[in-house]
Amino acid sequence: MTTYGAIPASSSPLQSPSLDYISRARDRIKSDIAQCRPWRQVLDHRALSVPPGYYDALSRLRANLSYFRTNYAIVILLVVFLSLLWHPISLIVLVVTMAAWLYLYFLRDEPLAAFGRAVDDRVVLGVLSVLTLVFLFLTDATVNILVALLVAAAVVAVHGAFRRTDDVDEEEGGGQTRGLMTTVGSSPS
Repeated sequence: MTTYGAIPASSSPLQSPSLDYISRARDRIKSDIAQCRPWRQVLDHRALSVPPGYYDALSRLRANLSYFRTNYAIVILLVVFLSLLWHPISLIVLVVTMAAWLYLYFLRDEPLAAFGRAVDDRVVLGVLSVLTLVFLFLTDATVNILVALLVAAAVVAVHGAFRRTDDVDEEEGGGQTRGLMTTVGSSPS
């Protein structure tokens, strides 16, 4: 019995590696975007209030950075993108650099190999960081990008400090914060 037009559920050995890579990248991006909180919740003006003190502001900022990290990353990328609209060459450089970051650092499952040896992730991170900075310094928009990053960081910091955290779900946003990474639940045994 033939099944014309049926799409196989698993990848076949005939499927090209680039299509498999694109499929995995799309799934990973979808799962990351699924962590995005509703924008209605982010922009709720009733949840804004002046923090009573400095330590309360820092506590709110930590909790909100953990809870809204995907939303904040989107805001930062949007501000940088908008700042580069008047610098098309820099925008192209940013897109190419971002593609390199996605391909070489974020979306690969197995270690990168060069000259028959595995390359450590820290080396890849360092090389990509240096190349990104060099390419940005070669464009005329370096100051523009730095100002956009500072403006975006200020917007995120003000929102994070002034947004109350009483409606933030304790299980999802109240974990221990280490930078932008969060550990939720019980401690590992």
